[in-house]
Amino acid sequence: MHAPQDLVRPLATVEPDGTVEGYASLFGEIDQARDMVMPGAFAQTLRTRGLRRIPMLFQHDPAEPIGIWLDLTEDIRGLKARGKLIPDVARAREVLALVREGAVDGLSIGFRTVKGRIDPATRIRKLDVIDLWEISIVTFPLLSGARVRAVKTRAPTCRGRPAHPRTGHSPRR
Repeated sequence: MHAPQDLVRPLATVEPDGTVEGYASLFGEIDQARDMVMPGAFAQTLRTRGLRRIPMLFQHDPAEPIGIWLDLTEDIRGLKARGKLIPDVARAREVLALVREGAVDGLSIGFRTVKGRIDPATRIRKLDVIDLWEISIVTFPLLSGARVRAVKTRAPTCRGRPAHPRTGHSPRR
């Protein structure tokens, strides 16, 4: 018996430098709250708010900041997010371990609707302009496709120098 396609989640890959990346929102897809984010919805807030004013949280909890966003861009698919978990934060280390093992991999946005409309036929709320407040790493995202796609961890070192990614030995000087 095969699992339905939407229940199969790819595990995040572990690579060398401590960043997480994935799509925080996907354009044209309906989430469990019957919202659909439209292309361009984040343009205004990304232009005016700036990266440092959009925190990376765990489970939408403002008391749980776990990292910083390094890059937030809209592309044809949605809002692509690349950020770094802060290793000095205990919860960030825990989240990194959970994401690395595939136990947690959801991304979810916290926002205020600036401009939206409800389609009378489908009762779907189409979000044209969003004021993005935060992006969280979560267990259960409302939009099933909003997932962390890659996790990078710090490169191992050998005698204080970066180690070779396959052998674990540092280059000779």
